[in-house]
Amino acid sequence: MTAPSLLDSRYSWTRLAITLGVATIGNVGMWAVIMVMPAVEAEFGVSRADASLPYTLTMIGFALGSLVLGRAIDRFGVARVLIASAICNAAGFTAAAQSGSIAILTIGQFVVGFGAASSFGPLIADISHWFLRRRGIAVAVAASGNYLSGAIWPMLLSGVLVGSGWRAVYLVLAGLTLILMIPGAMALRRRIPPEAAAEADALSAANRRRVNLPPAVLQWALVVAGIGCCVAMSMPQVHIVAYCVDLGYGPAVGAEMLSLMLMGGVVSRLVSGMVADRLGGVLTLLIGSTLQFIALLLYLPTGGMASLYVVSLVFGLSQGGIVPSYALIVREYMPAREAGARVGVVIFATIVGMALGGWMSGWIYDLTGSYRAAFLNGIGWNLLNIAIMVTIFVATRRGIGRLRAA
Repeated sequence: MTAPSLLDSRYSWTRLAITLGVATIGNVGMWAVIMVMPAVEAEFGVSRADASLPYTLTMIGFALGSLVLGRAIDRFGVARVLIASAICNAAGFTAAAQSGSIAILTIGQFVVGFGAASSFGPLIADISHWFLRRRGIAVAVAASGNYLSGAIWPMLLSGVLVGSGWRAVYLVLAGLTLILMIPGAMALRRRIPPEAAAEADALSAANRRRVNLPPAVLQWALVVAGIGCCVAMSMPQVHIVAYCVDLGYGPAVGAEMLSLMLMGGVVSRLVSGMVADRLGGVLTLLIGSTLQFIALLLYLPTGGMASLYVVSLVFGLSQGGIVPSYALIVREYMPAREAGARVGVVIFATIVGMALGGWMSGWIYDLTGSYRAAFLNGIGWNLLNIAIMVTIFVATRRGIGRLRAA
């Protein structure tokens, strides 16, 4: 089959639906640890920063997995990597459920994070090969599985958490991961034919944007930008449950706010995908980062329950399209054959930002006794992201101008 008959085809959309389902279960580990953080802190009698360490190691594992598994999918295909990841996730959940200390729990979460990585950046890179005209919305839908996972599973498992404790939640997730991920992976065994892949690469190259920056400089700029935006993003996402506990609203209210935030993120990702198909990844990311900056500012004067619900929704609606835009930028500026590896590097950077920000916010809380300074820290990192994306946007326009002049 030729690339035009495969790209944006009926099979492409069917594959996207399966990809979304796999991502919704495959990403659950990074949200489960947030849901159980207050219970873990109480059981082990540790500080807020120490209670944040399992999340931090989850994201470090996620970051390393993005690098390793992104390259593995380029070589072995998505199905084999997803099956291995499902087994890895189940083993990590089981080990964490049996842990007798925060250290063992943290190791288990690292394993979960590594396995979960295949369900984000590598899946996004894979689905990008099956679309051209509607690549923006396809990437956004695939990336939405990450947020749907955080919005759906904490609510579904809240009864297990209250009734049987956090260990029971982890054992349930170990079973669900194997039952749901492996059949989904088998449904994604088909690979795009080499001749169609070469033709698709040529079509992508014809539509590729030009930037007045060396490829290595652009890659590192995206890495630093990814860290900056996600240090800022992690403050509300990682600590909203603990923040609500501190304010006396309880963990259930915090879980609801997290779900509301993530559902807003799903909407944001879908809208951003449609915007990106018209405006490109750089401008879409810049818009999202600016809106995230405004939402973080709104948290500073907010403390009432009703206002926190509203601001959490606003935050979700503002930032959901940021991380998927990095994958689009890679596809817009760099060769398709390098998509898995290069998307993996950029996603690695964003996850490092989430890990760093999650721990840093807890550390700042321990130093100051409140989250106000942590919000301000996030705002500063967000400004760094905006500055870098403005630079890339200006360089892109200059590059296009030189191309036209030539």
